[in-house]
Amino acid sequence: MRFRIERGALADAVAWAARALPARSPLPVLGGLLLEAGGDRLCVSGYDHEVSARVSAEAGTDRAGRVLVMGRRLLDVCRVLPDGPVECVLDAARLTVSGGGTRFGLAALPLEDYPALPAMPEVRGTLDAAEFAAAVARVAVAAGRDDTLPVLTGIRLALDGDTLELAATDRYRFAVSTLGWRPVAPQPAAEVVVSARRLLEAARALAGADTVRVALGDGALGLEGAAMSTTLRLLDGVLPRHDRLFALEQPKVAVVERRPLSEAVKRVAVVAERHTPVRLAFAAGAVLLEAGVGDDDTASQRLPAALAGADTAVAFNPAYLADALGALDTPYVEFAMLGPGQRALLTGRRAVDGGPAGVADQGHRHLLVAVKSPG
Repeated sequence: MRFRIERGALADAVAWAARALPARSPLPVLGGLLLEAGGDRLCVSGYDHEVSARVSAEAGTDRAGRVLVMGRRLLDVCRVLPDGPVECVLDAARLTVSGGGTRFGLAALPLEDYPALPAMPEVRGTLDAAEFAAAVARVAVAAGRDDTLPVLTGIRLALDGDTLELAATDRYRFAVSTLGWRPVAPQPAAEVVVSARRLLEAARALAGADTVRVALGDGALGLEGAAMSTTLRLLDGVLPRHDRLFALEQPKVAVVERRPLSEAVKRVAVVAERHTPVRLAFAAGAVLLEAGVGDDDTASQRLPAALAGADTAVAFNPAYLADALGALDTPYVEFAMLGPGQRALLTGRRAVDGGPAGVADQGHRHLLVAVKSPG
């Protein structure tokens, strides 16, 4: 095998495929990246039985062939190679990578031990890549981190007609985003759960493509964009439904400017100890944020707010509240609250009043379980 490629193109391809490399594995061969050269393309692939990543780049091939080399070592080599053309030559069991007077020799891994890459499932439809990446990022913050409950570390994708709904929960918060998408043909509704971390990585990497093709089947979710593709193994189990949780009966509703509130939460949380909540006391025309009580360090800040109904107070984990506010992209945020120790639904609003611009944006909703706080 012998091919030539620009350093930037090689580095980008290797970085994309390296997303599939496991942090650690009892099988050293899974730490390899597969390089396949032929015609005017170089394909780079990685696979760890959970996720596969494959990308092609333009390259000039003198001799077609394939080789498996340690992925992280190749990634390090690509980072330090000088800019300009790079020549790669496979000679016996060694891949020589040279460019700009620099030369590296990488030992080849046994190809016969490398598992076959999974096939791409059937494409179900397409959607805007940037919108998809933003929606995944908004819901991923609510996914669990406890690997002993694998399904709670995932994001549910629900395909129904021309709507794609993404949802995640760790039992203390629940985030839901809805997107329009373009199915290739009328199909029955489907729901799957995939790793939030893996989906977030893939969606971010594909955000630069115009569109993303969504494929589903054979226990995997597939995503394709431009010259890149990835498959993610589905998680077993189902996430809890959010419909009843989001249906609040006679909540108290307040509207606050989002950015100043987000900054105030981070500001007063400086004095909050671990697991200590931030309290929001809503009254006519204002909300008072407070952290800390009694003889402890304390902080407070008052902001303008519009409240419909009687005065009320609610407290949240400050990190969860900051995540929820950061997931919204509207000038204002609406709080629909059931009271202390219960739950509150946050949605974005374009304006503070009740006119057309002030209607809550249902594209993204974030439910937080309120906590009890002293005072």
